[in-house]
Amino acid sequence: MKRTTVLAATVLGLVMTLGAAPAMAAIQDDREVDPLVAAMLEEVPGGVLVDENHAVWPELGMDLRVPSASGITARSVGTCATGKICAYNAASLGGGVLTFATCSVHAIASSFTVKSVANARTSGYVQARNGTTVVKTVNANSWGNVSGTVTNLRCVL
Repeated sequence: MKRTTVLAATVLGLVMTLGAAPAMAAIQDDREVDPLVAAMLEEVPGGVLVDENHAVWPELGMDLRVPSASGITARSVGTCATGKICAYNAASLGGGVLTFATCSVHAIASSFTVKSVANARTSGYVQARNGTTVVKTVNANSWGNVSGTVTNLRCVL
């Protein structure tokens, strides 16, 4: 009986050690996770690393891609896919992009600085806001550069 207990403890220890590997270890070819992706994963709970330049938050309907990630196939406004709203961390739809699939109020993590916003929806508008103060309004099928701090995006049908 003692031998079984020791064997079970050893197996459990191995499982815990191997199962505790960081999320980045799932990426093949020893590629490094982009610093923005890593910061967002650390700051916003529930994120799932897709590859070194792409993470998703299924429960939030949020998607983050940085420039070297594979392209989105259906495009409506720049790289913002049809039906989505997108926040970019560089002007003119450049840099990393947060994509939201639902029309709601979406909090922007402090580690992501919004410099431009796209609205690839067919109706309504998106407000880039600092708290409740509107910094920029972007109508359907358009985009705009943003100046100032953006803490949330508000989509209005």
